[in-house]
Amino acid sequence: MKVPVNWLKDYVDINVSPKELADALTLSGSKVEELVITGDDITNVVTGKITKIEKHPDAEKLVICEVNINKEEPIQIVTAATNMKEQDIVPVALHGATLHGGLKIKKGKLRGVVSQGMFCSEEELGTAGDEPVHGLLILPGDTPIGVDIKEVVKMGSAVIEFEITSNRQDCLSVVGIARETAATLRTTYKMPKIEYNAKCNESICDSYKVDIKDELCRRFMLKGIKNVKIEQSPGWMQERLLEVGVRPINNIVDITNFVMIELGQPLHAYDAREIKANNFVVERAINGEKFTTLDEIERELDENVLCIKDGEKTIGLAGIMGGLNSEVKDDTTMVLLECANFEGVNIRNVSKKLNLRTEASSKFEKDLDPNQTEIAISRVCALIEELNAGEIMEGTIDIYNEKKEDKYLEVDSNWVNKFLGTLLTKEEMKKYLDSLDLTTEIEGETLKVKSPTFRSDINIKEDIAEEIVRIYGYNNVPYTMPLCEAEKSGKSEKQNLEEKTINTLINSGLNQSISYSFVSPKIFDKLLISEESELRKAVKIKNPLGEDFSIMRTTTLASAMESLARNNARGNNIVRLFEIGKVYIPTEDSYELPEERNIVTLAMYGQMDYLDLKGVVENITDELGIEKISFKRESENSSFHPGKTAALYIGKEYAGVLGEVHPDVAENYDIEERCYIAELNLDVLFKNAKLDKKYQPLPKFPAVTRDIAILVDEEILVQEIEDTIKKQGGAILESCNLFDVYQGKQIPKGKKSVAYAIIYRHKDKTLTDNDVNKVHDKILRSLQHKLGAELR
Repeated sequence: MKVPVNWLKDYVDINVSPKELADALTLSGSKVEELVITGDDITNVVTGKITKIEKHPDAEKLVICEVNINKEEPIQIVTAATNMKEQDIVPVALHGATLHGGLKIKKGKLRGVVSQGMFCSEEELGTAGDEPVHGLLILPGDTPIGVDIKEVVKMGSAVIEFEITSNRQDCLSVVGIARETAATLRTTYKMPKIEYNAKCNESICDSYKVDIKDELCRRFMLKGIKNVKIEQSPGWMQERLLEVGVRPINNIVDITNFVMIELGQPLHAYDAREIKANNFVVERAINGEKFTTLDEIERELDENVLCIKDGEKTIGLAGIMGGLNSEVKDDTTMVLLECANFEGVNIRNVSKKLNLRTEASSKFEKDLDPNQTEIAISRVCALIEELNAGEIMEGTIDIYNEKKEDKYLEVDSNWVNKFLGTLLTKEEMKKYLDSLDLTTEIEGETLKVKSPTFRSDINIKEDIAEEIVRIYGYNNVPYTMPLCEAEKSGKSEKQNLEEKTINTLINSGLNQSISYSFVSPKIFDKLLISEESELRKAVKIKNPLGEDFSIMRTTTLASAMESLARNNARGNNIVRLFEIGKVYIPTEDSYELPEERNIVTLAMYGQMDYLDLKGVVENITDELGIEKISFKRESENSSFHPGKTAALYIGKEYAGVLGEVHPDVAENYDIEERCYIAELNLDVLFKNAKLDKKYQPLPKFPAVTRDIAILVDEEILVQEIEDTIKKQGGAILESCNLFDVYQGKQIPKGKKSVAYAIIYRHKDKTLTDNDVNKVHDKILRSLQHKLGAELR
């Protein structure tokens, strides 16, 4: 909302600069968006009289002007403007001048002819309103020549633009900001004149009636003005309207717009000749009804649109815009003045649906105070009388069924000080509240506050405390340390586990990456995921940025592949990445939030194989102290290579998958390298983590080491061999470590040689050969019977 400082001064004494005022209002809670002071940036622009105009010899649309600027010699200006003539006085920007917006002017040549400056329009001087301007600014004929333009054109006016939140409807007016200004500057403000005399003895109550047929209209007031004289409004009113970007039309319309800006209450004037049956009916439109608004656009209405009707036809859209069929014309002699209050949510929805947002609708949609209508309609009548624009009829039609009453709140002054951390007296609190028209009485330590109806945001004691502190000054509140009564501080167990995981992966040579949780439905085809897969049942986004971000991911494989593809396209030969993120699994009940699973994803390619990936996974499980892990062959996952993929289990619980990406998937992402990815469920890993490591004393008794090399079928997994060794080794088996896998000339076709170093140790005694042989032979027999192994 734009508020001219000069207009503000009509209601409150301001003894500070516009910049200081804007800063002070910001500190007291009125958010200032921008301060614009016209003319500050205008330099070296003078008035000049055009004494001669000639055509440019080489340009059809240019003319050469000789200009007298009250110097010894006239200057020459080349211009394309067409609205000037000889002897006109215009603003002239000389060499080195600065115009509105910081535009610098220098002398130069236009099509070979020297131009020593430039003529100016209102737009270039920064004095134009919101309406477009055409041509140069032509000054009055008696304007002195050669003087600074600032001396003849009014500049230097300051306009402050505020961002008004939806709960502060009282500030949607110049008077509302004046109230805030007075409280901020510790002064007083005055209301505009609303007293008038009804010079016409006729009563509108005898001639017209109002019928409200919908509860969306909470109050409707109607006033009659006879013997209206339609003419231009006075200069001071036009100037005020232009400063806030409102185009002057005529005295009656300008008065209603002036009061709307001044008091924040929209009004509308109807030509009485167009009102049939002398009746105003407030009801909803008929579906499909056509109506032409004041902007001369025909609009199609529906039953949600609240309308003002005259018993026969629609004459206005309630709270938004009047109709072309009842506008005030040059020959209008009687005006019917409407001032009403409508429900805000409906106004917002309808104006959005009709794509018709007006100054009135932007105010009504914030739920205005219905008690302000009486003040606004009286103010309009007072201005009409002041400007001699018509005669006010006796009486006022006022339909107000559920009157809104003031609220009363009580708050303990000691509580306010404790809540704010201040040492204010209750008398100081009363002074601050009274300055905001929150009339306050003191009873003991209690403040009894009357909240007027225009302050709908005051509902609880915390609201009262906020009003006190913002006028007292947030900058005056002493600094205090926050009270922390937390029994436990530091990171949570989940945060510690996540930090350990990240550090382990970084120490393993991986770099952390981040990707969006929004993905495209196309990823399932690129990852070769079957049509029946549960992964395709993703959560759809109602308002996506586009198809590529229209669902929530159910797998992180696509994100990992896109990261690898991006690095591959940029020529990175070795890539080691990891990401900790979430996948979103929809529930059976569509109204419930999806299940969010925490996933750690490893993605690699370049100078590596499956065992490197498996080693990083084992680094994670070792650091988290996870026991009973196993890797099982995974051949059903269509996104991975069927012969080079494993599933990770912790005990019998599935914890993720790791392996080489299927070559067709890599090809879908334009990657020729072999890619390796692990997708692990962090929730399962963290659930089985054990960080409380206990001290183990060094063994007292020596170990016995036996190496074995066995021949097994090529398809036998190393995991199966290790499981058999550990199961049969019993209590004395300390470890078994694979140290060789061999296939060559000495090994039969379809077979492989697998070698292990097995360490035996007893915690209570020294093992004999006999003790070790029993267990060792048992392991060999079990390998032979279960896996068909042969000792080499």
